[in-house]
Amino acid sequence: MALSEFQLIDRVFAARAAARADVSLGIGDDAALLSVPAGMELAVAIDGLHAGIHFPEDTDPKAIGHKALAVNLSDLAAMGADPAWATLFLSLPHPDETFASHFADGFFSLAERFGVALVGGDTVRGPLCAVVQAHGFVPAGEALRRSGARPGDGIYVTGTLGDAGAGLGVVQGRLDIAAPDGDFLRNRLDYPEARLRTGRALRGVASAAIDVSDGILSDLGHILSQSGVGGRIEIGCLPRSEVLLRTLPEPDGINLALSAGDDYELCFTVAADHEPRLQSLAEGLECPITRIGRIESESGLRLIGPDGRIYACDGSGYDHFKGTDNGRDDGDH
Repeated sequence: MALSEFQLIDRVFAARAAARADVSLGIGDDAALLSVPAGMELAVAIDGLHAGIHFPEDTDPKAIGHKALAVNLSDLAAMGADPAWATLFLSLPHPDETFASHFADGFFSLAERFGVALVGGDTVRGPLCAVVQAHGFVPAGEALRRSGARPGDGIYVTGTLGDAGAGLGVVQGRLDIAAPDGDFLRNRLDYPEARLRTGRALRGVASAAIDVSDGILSDLGHILSQSGVGGRIEIGCLPRSEVLLRTLPEPDGINLALSAGDDYELCFTVAADHEPRLQSLAEGLECPITRIGRIESESGLRLIGPDGRIYACDGSGYDHFKGTDNGRDDGDH
């Protein structure tokens, strides 16, 4: 006998929701009752993942659950916020308890790592889709924004770029990369890491920040536009994993690092007088950081090759309404 909506919620989600002292009322009523600590601002992010658009049809449901939460935690990281709560809208073609249980395994495994409480949501019948709204706290006036970059600031990224885009290529059969390298790239696509510790450490250090969901060209472009500045990227400084360097010849690897989506690293800018402080913080961060360029007063983004010449990239980052397949749009709000 098929489960009802409420049976599915009770068995799979409500029973696993973590308790937090700032949750007066969680799952089970018409709305959650939540308390924001004094002196904090509430950061809210929402993203949806649709089958066949934001993840391949054959993706493990555990990975879908992980990613549905991770992409929202990445947005909070880019704001310098500490995560607290989440709500979940899950649309399923039919009430599949096995799928929902594996989805929940991925979702709650990540939620438990970062102390996130699921406080509500909805489960309906329809095309496979997961929408998460995440809530976090940031000290009043200390949130990282996209609008603070100034000429002379260094441009930095966390981790490595292009792996998830290569992983998508492997899944779609456009790239023939055997295991274990192919598995590594697919894992980077399916299980992104939200750089929450780094985002928290960047409060008071970074002048602007954004998460890299649609490709560094597109996402850095948002910082440049909202800050009213330009910039340059040194192509030779782009951080790429050993797997990407080993498996993709140039210029394919560089172009993926510049334009592929789904990396969920942080791109941020730091004023020159704060760069020594950033370097002293670097050892305590969860991933490497790399300076890839500088903010400039002249508008536009210039790509500079190792030979000092302008580099032309085949790609410009993902745009959901262009119908391209080199990444995905996370619809930052």
